Amino acid sequence: MTATEPPRSGAQAVDRAVYVLNCFQGGDPELSLSELAQRAGLPVSTTFRLAQALVRGRLLEQDPATDRYRIGHGLACLARPALSRLGLDDAAPHLYALAAGIKITVSLSVADADEALTVFQARPPIHFCHNQIPQERRPLTTSAVGHALLAHASVGLDRGNSELFDTIRRRGFAIEEIDSDEPIRAIAVPVLGPDRQVWGALGVQARAVRLDRELVRAVLPAMHQIAVRIGPYFHTAAAGEGFDAP
Repeated sequence: MTATEPPRSGAQAVDRAVYVLNCFQGGDPELSLSELAQRAGLPVSTTFRLAQALVRGRLLEQDPATDRYRIGHGLACLARPALSRLGLDDAAPHLYALAAGIKITVSLSVADADEALTVFQARPPIHFCHNQIPQERRPLTTSAVGHALLAHASVGLDRGNSELFDTIRRRGFAIEEIDSDEPIRAIAVPVLGPDRQVWGALGVQARAVRLDRELVRAVLPAMHQIAVRIGPYFHTAAAGEGFDAP
């Protein structure tokens, strides 16, 4: 411990280790020590000790050639029970079949506070491009998946958007135009449990020139069909985590 660092409690060390792990949220699979320290807001020396402890615990791995860090296999193993509890083991084959059928990546998102969190992606075997990959987190109030979730919730609705949500419920899907170098269009449909409680949303996105009105009309029936098919798998999860559907 340096003279500039205050004494550390066990809880503080755990909090800081969580900061380090959270640095890997987003699109960067590997990070250098200095990048970790900057993102975690910690001194490099502290970050090094935490990163090495996480490597010993198999929660992180360190590339011997570059010294860069990445998520370890141990963390993936710890995540398995949570993924199973969410029903993803049963839903995954249907999501991959949908992606292969419509030739676009299919994402499954759930509400996490005021954001839509992507918990699973199924890529198609052909016609894949990176424009089909959504951000890991999107605001509920501005994203297609977020609107699909909010429109079917009986709590937490923004009354100013009641007309928009009425429209989404009536037509059965939400749509979003994403600003980028190549304009992207996203659509989403809700996933409801057996008790009609909204648990998540299925989303697809692609370049707007490809995902035009004709293709949107073509893929929506398949998306709705799979959303209905996988809904029963989320009964347990939805009971404690989903919104209440009207």
